[in-house]
Amino acid sequence: MRIDTSDMISVTEASAQGLSKLISEASKGRQLVVFKNNKPAAVIVDIKTMERLQYLEELEEDLKLIAVAWARSLTDSGERYSLEDVAAEFGVNLDEDEA
Repeated sequence: MRIDTSDMISVTEASAQGLSKLISEASKGRQLVVFKNNKPAAVIVDIKTMERLQYLEELEEDLKLIAVAWARSLTDSGERYSLEDVAAEFGVNLDEDEA
């Protein structure tokens, strides 16, 4: 996303303009970048944009899970180990009575 300098606003300026006006601008599709101490701190966007961002985040998580599953299936040798064998290899005692 490219930021138009006319869409940048300081916290002080935002306070002076009022929240209602900024929300009205955002609901019309304007994306306002709010700066605090000369650094971008927040963005005021319409609800459609926020919903789209949340949807993209969900897709990103799904894609990560698919990539892990795909990598595991491609590298799976078919060899399996029992929990007891793995615990013994790492020196872990699975017997609850000896905890």
